[in-house]
This record gives sequence, C-alpha cells and structure tokens, in this order.
Amino acid sequence: MHPIEKIKSKRKPHPEIDVSQGRTIAYSRSTTRRLMEMLDANAHGNVHGGVIMRMVDEAAAIVAVKHSGKSVVTARIERFDFIAPAYIGNVISIYCSMNYVGRTSMEVGVDVQAEDLYTGEIRRVASSRVTYVALDANGKPTPVPPLIAGNEEEQKIIDEARQRRLQTQNEDSRK
Repeated sequence: MHPIEKIKSKRKPHPEIDVSQGRTIAYSRSTTRRLMEMLDANAHGNVHGGVIMRMVDEAAAIVAVKHSGKSVVTARIERFDFIAPAYIGNVISIYCSMNYVGRTSMEVGVDVQAEDLYTGEIRRVASSRVTYVALDANGKPTPVPPLIAGNEEEQKIIDEARQRRLQTQNEDSRK
C-alpha cells in the first residue's frame, strides 16, 4: 500500500458540521512558534524566506481547518511582504486569524514576528494573506460556516476583507 493511502486509511471521517452556524474570528485564531535553527538559514545566519513561507502556509491552514472542520488546500497567496530579516536563534511567532469567508473559500490574515530570546527584542518580519478552499471527502470544494463578528473589532476586520475581496474580483474579471 502506498504510504499516503496507508495514512488516509487510518484517518477517521470528519464529523458533520452545521454550515449554517457561524463562527467568530476568535473561534479559530491560532499562534504557532518555532526556534530557527541552522537548517532554516543561509550562510549569513538569515532565515530563508521559503522557510517562513512554509511556516505561514501551515499555520494559516490550521485556522482554515478549525473554522471549516474540513480538509483544505491553499488556493491563493494574495500578499507576502517581508519586512525585516529573521536570524538563527530567533523564535518565529506566526499569528493567524480568519479575515473573510466565502461559500467554500476562506482568507486568513497572518502576522510574523521574530524574537531574540537574549535581548527580548521583538520585530515584525513578515505579513501575508492566504486563501484556502475547503474540500469534501471526494476532494471537491464544499461549503463552510459563515464568519460572524464577535465584537466591533471583528466586524471591522470582516468589512475590510469583504471590500478587498470585491476589489480583487473586479480586477480578476477585467483580465
């Protein structure tokens, strides 16, 4: 048996969720942290951008899976801005939260910080927005619960993301 098929055969089916019941941003918010080591960096001690991108994709997917209750795939990385370098020995913290939910897609906002454990300095090193699509058992897009605001701050995040989404759809339709 192929190793991936073996893993799939041991998985339990996803529990059914009520996609009419909305979930708040706070429901699926997540933070992931990891110490940067030699294998994560170049000869100058700078962490490779690709290492941070992979960590962001994995951390943001946690938010999408938690919100949807389904398997997800990365559909789009709308932005990925590197702001400052991260170094060997830094602890990278990736803060992720849901920004927007469509019928089957979800936009997750990401903020990446690097902490020097010896000095306590914390620097913002990257930010991103990643879109995921939820999949059913057959690998087809499937509906997800709506995103509802738990407070005024969450409503502002949702409204801003909705505006970005409309702008992106308009730009895509002109292509």
